Amino acid sequence: MTTLLQPEVQRATYREVLADPIYRLLFVTRSLAIAADSLRILALSVLIYAATSSPLLGALAFGAGFLPQLIGSTLVGSLADRVRPRFVIFIGYAVECVSAVLLATVPLPAWACLVLVAVIATFVPVFGGASARVVAETLTGDAYVLGRALTSMSASAAQLVGLAGGGAAIALLGSPQHALLVSAVLHAIAAITIRLRMPNLPAVPAAPGGGVVRHSWQANRTLLGDRAVRRLMLAQWLPPAFSVGAEGLLVAYAAERGFPAGTAGYLLACLPVGMFAGDLVVGRFVAPRTRERLAAPLVVLLGLPVVVLGLEIPVVVVAALLVLSGAGFAYTLGLQRSFVDALPEELRGQAFGVLGSGLMTAQGLGPAVFGAIALTTGATAAVALAGAAAAACALIVRASSARS
Repeated sequence: MTTLLQPEVQRATYREVLADPIYRLLFVTRSLAIAADSLRILALSVLIYAATSSPLLGALAFGAGFLPQLIGSTLVGSLADRVRPRFVIFIGYAVECVSAVLLATVPLPAWACLVLVAVIATFVPVFGGASARVVAETLTGDAYVLGRALTSMSASAAQLVGLAGGGAAIALLGSPQHALLVSAVLHAIAAITIRLRMPNLPAVPAAPGGGVVRHSWQANRTLLGDRAVRRLMLAQWLPPAFSVGAEGLLVAYAAERGFPAGTAGYLLACLPVGMFAGDLVVGRFVAPRTRERLAAPLVVLLGLPVVVLGLEIPVVVVAALLVLSGAGFAYTLGLQRSFVDALPEELRGQAFGVLGSGLMTAQGLGPAVFGAIALTTGATAAVALAGAAAAACALIVRASSARS
């Protein structure tokens, strides 16, 4: 069967993907929202640290939106399929806008700011799942894979723009509150654009009986009970968790290696640069079937250069190795068609929500685990260990990417 299907896989182009009006709309608004989110996270962290002088609370502002997503996908994830996507996506951006306005204008205590961010993050899997479902239904075959590649590249670029813009906004406008208002404006533009330009596509008919929580729980059991879906989710969760575990130690690593002050910031920027380049090259120049065969080797590329960071090497080589490691993230392009094909059509929105929330949780746990290891081994050894763990995930990816 596989041999007969192979000739039908036609290589798409980025121009063809962006020519689709629905995908183009979601691509632009999501990029805008990611930049706004990054700007808001930075501004909120600065605001809380300025108010409390607590490094812990300032750091929590960065991570407050991660773990609650797992709760949201478990309890209300089915809304991504049961409600019309235009309404869900519009509400998502509108709520983000309102929250940024509240953070900027209402003198909330630090704990209340973190709770507000956490509550909104609970519903992120619903908003993101609905958007991902529309993309999966709009783009097919290789066009879908390239659409995911473009989304990944734009996310990396938007995060960099948002963080840089956040710092510039705070400097130019004089306060993190004003930067938060800039974030609110960007979210408002995204929300209004979705409401005015996106077609009112139908929702998936709800299964009879039970409420949102019951359907969400049952759907999660169905998804994670499917061996193929479970393997494909683990293949997309574990390598990034280990990679981010190493990334979270780069500040301590740079200090331990005696690199000049400020080096850690440049090293942190190397990974998204590599991610952008890897997605561009693998998505544009590699044939669809070859991408799938390269998934496991690319995971090795993700982890192996980080292992080399355990050696006494100059900072320029460290930077180059981190760029190579970032390029390895393109392994996910080889899993996308298998993942979509494995999903029940009526559960796609929730499945993408579970995938995203699980990824956020894994990336939140990775730095905690390897940070604890670093207390015993030192940052350099812990970084190398995280790289080895990421490379070892090639075994899981190879098993997951095998198509029948």
